[in-house]
Amino acid sequence: MQQPDYEALQEKTSEELKTLLDEHRMRELKARMEDMNEFDVAEFLTELDDKRMAMVFRLLSKETAAEVFANFDTPEQEMIINSITDSELAGIVEELYVDDAVDMMEELPANVVKRVMRTATPETRSLINQYLRYPENSAGSIMTAEFVDLKKYMSVKESFARIRRIGEDKETIYICFVTSAHRKLEGIVTVKDLLLADPDTEVGELMDRNVIFASTTEDQESVAEKFSDYDLMALPVVDKEGRLVGIVTVDDILDVMEQETTEDIEKMAGILPSDVPYSRTRPLEIWRNRIPWLMFLMLSATFTSMILTSFEDMLAVVPGLVAFIPMLMGTGGNSGAQSATAVIRSLSLGDIEPRDALRVVWKEWRVAILCGLTLSVVNFGKMLLLDHLILGNPSVTLAVAATVSIAIVFIVMFAKLVGSLLPIGAERIGLDPAVMANPLISTLTDAVSLLIYIYIAKLILHI
Repeated sequence: MQQPDYEALQEKTSEELKTLLDEHRMRELKARMEDMNEFDVAEFLTELDDKRMAMVFRLLSKETAAEVFANFDTPEQEMIINSITDSELAGIVEELYVDDAVDMMEELPANVVKRVMRTATPETRSLINQYLRYPENSAGSIMTAEFVDLKKYMSVKESFARIRRIGEDKETIYICFVTSAHRKLEGIVTVKDLLLADPDTEVGELMDRNVIFASTTEDQESVAEKFSDYDLMALPVVDKEGRLVGIVTVDDILDVMEQETTEDIEKMAGILPSDVPYSRTRPLEIWRNRIPWLMFLMLSATFTSMILTSFEDMLAVVPGLVAFIPMLMGTGGNSGAQSATAVIRSLSLGDIEPRDALRVVWKEWRVAILCGLTLSVVNFGKMLLLDHLILGNPSVTLAVAATVSIAIVFIVMFAKLVGSLLPIGAERIGLDPAVMANPLISTLTDAVSLLIYIYIAKLILHI
């Protein structure tokens, strides 16, 4: 029996919903959407044109509409806001979790934000403003205030009564946080612990006092590392006095991980990071993000040109040497990029620290010797067999083949040394290691590779 394809099932469901819409069977359409996952409903709605999207969205119940709205990207959220009444907007805002509302406020245009804030209740408005005051990309900016708090003197029976009373509007009820009368974080207890305990047992006997937590100003990348290191589902966030002010949940930290990874990839490719997805970025903005590095790399290539010009007469004596310059530069750049990528990733995962520089360099040095010798032997055989014998290139002599092959060894060794040290150095002085990635390393190794090649040629060929 063929295994069902989830994407095919989703596509079939989407077609059925479109059929109901085309046939104006709105009651059936609403019932189907209310039974679906909110993300799938959001995906279906984004396939519709703006007019029909707004019309179908208004069919949803207030609770479902809020959850679907949270799954929209910013353009769809703005379109929906502009197409509904103030009372409908107020209902959505009140149903949203605070972290989702704050994310929305950070992305929407100012005039739309003003309208949203105007329709919100004073309590919601105050809470949103409080979150917006936290530093960007901090734990405080991504946390939510919807959590279940218990007291250590409560019994299991009393705890369940409180969870039933307040849990419906909380982002998670599986992990409960134990606080003092002054809201100081004292411990955590899971619903599993409560379920398996005697109803009269006090929470203080069950709670785990060894709590992993974050401060409101802690960087979101550090928060993500804690989730990864400790396999967390939720992380409490405390203020300077140790009072519990919110929690970060795993769904939010997945977004953070995606954002941080995208940012590192962009930096490593020589692109200024952008919060806007590629599909929604205008060509002018893409140009603005890319041109600084392209300009720098183009101008820095001047050093390579100066080196070639300085040794032009020498290279003219053995013109066959010139043909192998692109290959040597490419090998150096690729070797450095490999080391840099591995080191940057290890730094971001906490696998290595700047204090491990000597250990990293020693490892990359050994790898460089192995890679350099392997490439050198293969290149020597290739030049003699293919270039000299098969293609009959008279400029490829035994001495030229030896020059190029020996140069490869030293170029790879230099490139891997630079590729491993630059990111560590950046981390040590407080810069993002991803900045010291492929474009910068390739530019540096191009110039030095050329110098290494020329001086080895002088030694071997006596030119």
